Order: sequence, then structure tokens, then C-alpha cells
Amino acid sequence: MEFREFGDRGRPTVILLLREDSLRRPPEDLVRGLKADRHVVLPVIGGYGEGRSAEFVSIRDSARALIRYVDGSCRGKVFAVGGTGLGAQIAVETLAQRPGIAEYAVLESVPVCPAGRFSRFFAAACGAGHWLAGTAWKFLGRRGGDRPERSCKSWVRMIKAGRNYTLPETIGNTKAKVLIIVGTKELRRMDRSVRTLLRAVPGARACVSPGTRRGGFTLSHSAECLALVRHFMEQA
Repeated sequence: MEFREFGDRGRPTVILLLREDSLRRPPEDLVRGLKADRHVVLPVIGGYGEGRSAEFVSIRDSARALIRYVDGSCRGKVFAVGGTGLGAQIAVETLAQRPGIAEYAVLESVPVCPAGRFSRFFAAACGAGHWLAGTAWKFLGRRGGDRPERSCKSWVRMIKAGRNYTLPETIGNTKAKVLIIVGTKELRRMDRSVRTLLRAVPGARACVSPGTRRGGFTLSHSAECLALVRHFMEQA
């Protein structure tokens, strides 16, 4: 896992594990708003973009890599960790493995209940589509633009990991104050996941974002997201 850093390293650190398709072009407004008074870290999940040389293995492995970074660069603890989608699942796993790693956690669109029986077929189909897209671009001689950047192996592993992730029992030990965000246009699976998290994490709070899909509030409404998070931290 690679780590992009923004702002003054002497300030409290905020780690953002963004939705995997947003890693190449992170939301500038969100980063700009945070780095004014925070040290912002954007991990690049293995197998994508600049991190493609390090294949994605699992959510648990990614959490271990994040913990190693925090231990080596942040003295074992950060101010906050946040994530969307697969990134939020890695954040949850990190909180479960290291209960005291963050003071606050903001999790948007975080599935913590396994998907249905068709997850294996879905993952295989998406992997095949990703491979075909990459092959087509190579055949056409393209080198830039929107050519897929993830390896097929990492892409399939990401889909399987995200669809099969189960909330660790140790998440209840986390010391972080947790805010869960879910959009009204997300899959029904998310309702079950939010209820599961609220039962498992003492003091966790949930917020519903009208009209947004997976990760849409953090990525498309940065100003509102920052205002909500600051209010949550003041009230927590």
C-alpha cells in the first residue's frame, strides 16, 4: 500500500480511504478543506493506479499495512480515519485489529454483511469484463486516457472481498467515536449493515444522506461532509 500525504505533518493526521474508483482523482475540495489544519493521508489500495505493483490481497492484509504505516509514521495513533466503500471496510478492519488507533472514525457506505449467493458469479463476470477492457485498449495501442489501471487479479479480489466481508467481533472494542453515513439510494444490504454496526459499536451514530449512492456524500458534497464531520466531533 502506498500513501499520498498533504499538509503539515506536524498537525493531527486524518487518513482517508476513498472509494477505489476515486483514488486516481481524489476530491480536491475535500483534501483542501482538511489540509488547512490537518495532515491528510490518502492510502492507495494495492493493485490500483500508482499502487498497482503491490497487488490487492485482502481487506485484512490492507488493514495490517495501514497499521504499519501509522506505527511507523504517526506514533501508533491518528486523529481520525475515514473511508467509503471498500476503503470503509478497510477502516473497520483497522479499528477492529487496533482498537486505539484513532480518536474518530467516519464510515460511508460500508457493507459489513456478506452479499447473496451470486457474489462469486458477479465477481467473475466483472473480472472478465475488466480483462476484456484492458485487452481492447492494448489492441488499439492506447496508453493513457481511461484505460483500466487495476490488474484483473486485484480487481476480482477486491470485488470478492467487498461482497463477502463480515464485521469482526472485535470491532466492539474500538475506542474511536464512530459516525456511519448511508445514502438513500444505496442497496438494501446497506440498511442491514448500518443496523449491524450500530449494535456492535458502542455509541456509534448514523446519518442518512438524501439522494446519494455509494460514497456519494463524501465525494460529491465535500463542504456538507466537512460540516457534518466537524459537528459530529464537537458533539461526540
